[in-house]
Amino acid sequence: MKKIFALLLISIAALAQNNQEVYFTTGLKIGEVTTSSAIILTRLCKAPNPVAIYHKRQDTTFRPPIDFDNSMPTEKMDGAVPGIAGEIRITLQSENSKLSSEWEPVTAEQDFIQKKEFKNLNSNTHYSIKIEGRKDSQSPITEIKGAFTTAPSKDDITPILFTSSTCQYFWSHDDSLRGFKIYDSMLKLNPKFHCQTGDYIYYDKPGPMAYTKELARHKWHAMNSWPSLVQFYAQIPAYLQKDDHDLLKDDANPHSTPFGELSYADGLEIWREQVPITEKPYRTVRWGKDLQIWLVEVREYRSDNKAPDSDQKTIWGEEQMNWFKRTLEASDATFKILVSPTPIVGPDRSKGKFDNHSNASFETEGKQLRKYLAEQNVFVLNGDRHWQYVSVDPETGLREFSQGPVSDYHAQGWDPNDRRPEHKFLRVKGGFLAVKVERFSNEAIIDFSHYDVDGKLVNTERVIKRIID
Repeated sequence: MKKIFALLLISIAALAQNNQEVYFTTGLKIGEVTTSSAIILTRLCKAPNPVAIYHKRQDTTFRPPIDFDNSMPTEKMDGAVPGIAGEIRITLQSENSKLSSEWEPVTAEQDFIQKKEFKNLNSNTHYSIKIEGRKDSQSPITEIKGAFTTAPSKDDITPILFTSSTCQYFWSHDDSLRGFKIYDSMLKLNPKFHCQTGDYIYYDKPGPMAYTKELARHKWHAMNSWPSLVQFYAQIPAYLQKDDHDLLKDDANPHSTPFGELSYADGLEIWREQVPITEKPYRTVRWGKDLQIWLVEVREYRSDNKAPDSDQKTIWGEEQMNWFKRTLEASDATFKILVSPTPIVGPDRSKGKFDNHSNASFETEGKQLRKYLAEQNVFVLNGDRHWQYVSVDPETGLREFSQGPVSDYHAQGWDPNDRRPEHKFLRVKGGFLAVKVERFSNEAIIDFSHYDVDGKLVNTERVIKRIID
């Protein structure tokens, strides 16, 4: 079924005349899919392609650009995609139903973005998406197409495979034409959905440094216009989480000072603008009888990183912690997965790290959380680390799976020879994680599989749970 989307389906409904065309160069995203709802986000663009990359890159970790002028006009920067005012209409269609929005304007105020939530959808149902754009009612229409399937109901026993990734910097791309190899590799697995666990972009890495709101928005435009991302997100629903680099700067929290002219509040506003999410940043989603995921927020509610550790020092905050425990204990899903932008088990580097639950700076909450999660038989998927690993906490047995960064250029931060007792798997390279849940007879099986950037399987951890009727 997904083969019809092997290439992005962008079509121009009328020939361009007198610069009346509009484009969907940064693609679309399908967000927050549940059994009955989904959020569609897209942006109206002025040009059919981004500004071509013309800066050479340093032969160092991350591959930053050489001699990049941060003060040049944004529209001339590598990957730039200017927006354009106009109108957008979105249509969802299943085998038995059709939902369509009205033509609605987009303007510079919201970065020419339209974000539309569709409700009253049917569970476990395939929907095609058609998005139309135009400058005005007298202008030609441009179309972009996509598709997704809603989540099955909580009583449905059905196989589920999803993917997860983290840490992508525009200049760390490993395919000069398509962007990042992992997106094409993940697409071949035909996942039901994707979890992006933060650091989708890097405001505080060069090319440019995002010292203003305009430069921060540019980072999103450039990243979203890579063909591999455009094709992937047009047909794979995503749950996006934020971390420090796509909010402000390294180790960002509500107490952070501005990054140039960009404030913490600015970063939060832009995040909410650019991502297909409308409710609280922490949420839980059920995917059938055997799987439920919890996506937590680690930046908005945390204490100052540098404050002394105590019973009151927190990353999640009291409200989120109470919500998490309440919803987790109410769930009867066979497998429960916490998706966290930052590590909870680790191990992490000890020198200069004070930002996550595996660091001594949050030792109290970290110990309490690891104990609770282990007692509740939860698995942890974490972002933020630039290497792949499977760790088992020696005190509680809690298991954590780190996806690694999206390219090998981005991999760093841990000595590959430093394999600790808690490591069941360690690889300091780029790649992604795939999680598969299925049943055979009276056994429910979950596989956590690490892949390299080319889609080669490098490790699998399997857990089997016997089902007693």
